[in-house]
Amino acid sequence: MANSTSQQQAILALADGTVHYGKAFGLIGTTTGEICFNTGMTGYQEVFTDPSYYGQVLIMNNVHVGNYGVKDSDVESGNVKIRGLIARNLEEQYSRKLAKGALDVYLKDNKIVAIEDVDTRALVEHVRVKGAMNCIISSEISDVNDLKKQLSAVPSMDGLELASAVSTDKSYELGDPSAAIRIAVMDYGIKKHILQCMVDRGAYVKVHPARTPLAEVKAFNPNGYFISNGPGDPAAMPYAIETVKEILKEEKPVFGICLGHQLLALANNIPTFKMHHGHRGLNHPVKNLVTGRCEITTQNHGFGVDPKAVEKADHIEVTHVNLNDNSIEGIRIKGKLAFSVQYHPESTPGPHDSRYLFDEFIGMIKNSQS
Repeated sequence: MANSTSQQQAILALADGTVHYGKAFGLIGTTTGEICFNTGMTGYQEVFTDPSYYGQVLIMNNVHVGNYGVKDSDVESGNVKIRGLIARNLEEQYSRKLAKGALDVYLKDNKIVAIEDVDTRALVEHVRVKGAMNCIISSEISDVNDLKKQLSAVPSMDGLELASAVSTDKSYELGDPSAAIRIAVMDYGIKKHILQCMVDRGAYVKVHPARTPLAEVKAFNPNGYFISNGPGDPAAMPYAIETVKEILKEEKPVFGICLGHQLLALANNIPTFKMHHGHRGLNHPVKNLVTGRCEITTQNHGFGVDPKAVEKADHIEVTHVNLNDNSIEGIRIKGKLAFSVQYHPESTPGPHDSRYLFDEFIGMIKNSQS
């Protein structure tokens, strides 16, 4: 049975003038953001609720999205964080006994505008060639010139500070308060399963809002610090860069993921840059240069660490590289108990090849206590 809104026309316009016509899904309305694509075949609900996607309109490469419905446990935050959704086929009907409901209703409840019946293979190829750019989706405005005018007013992701928009409003704690390991988490867009990976390993964590002063964070008396993932341009976060610099002076174990990786680099005078179209998906091959082993990783980032600056820095060691493009995927700060990776070792969704990094972080904390 066709969705009642799926026959209504929707329009997708890109900043370079490209226009695609499709059908409406989810909320009837208009939305804007930076276009990007995810190559994963499963895990759409986890992807949609990842705070690192805040401010972006997402193309899902898989041909069918929504066919196994949605359920409460398949989320990484309190609500959907993408600005809009583009797909070939968005399914209202679903087949999974554990599912709570249909994707169409879920998107409407979260006020997400979507477009289906788009040639996503051609669209992704276009983005891969032309690079990331802003776009607009509308299922209520049919005048393309009007859409292009609205789109011209949308700011570039380059230079946008978005982490404070998705960070928690107040601190909260997870795990056993009597645990020997206490980890202070700086929330710049944390995913729930990252926290769970630390709690599962016996840690008691306290999650702090993005702009929390370090003096307040230190009052938790942590044994280690975690710098989270998140959206936006890391170079537009001087407050967070300064916090990471202060954290490094504590001489306690530090682990950063994704945006946290970029902030750790910036705190060590290594600049970041906006990538051509970024890495997003569940199948990126990464080599651990320390062990020589390779792992299949989950990724979601549009900024990277400057490889030339790292090469010149005597105090930085590259620990991981991307086997597709040789970009830097992990670093260690020499003389410090601090390391980071560009990808997502919690891997929800994705393979669990990289969860050993949480074991290494916990082990580092235990060794520093002995």
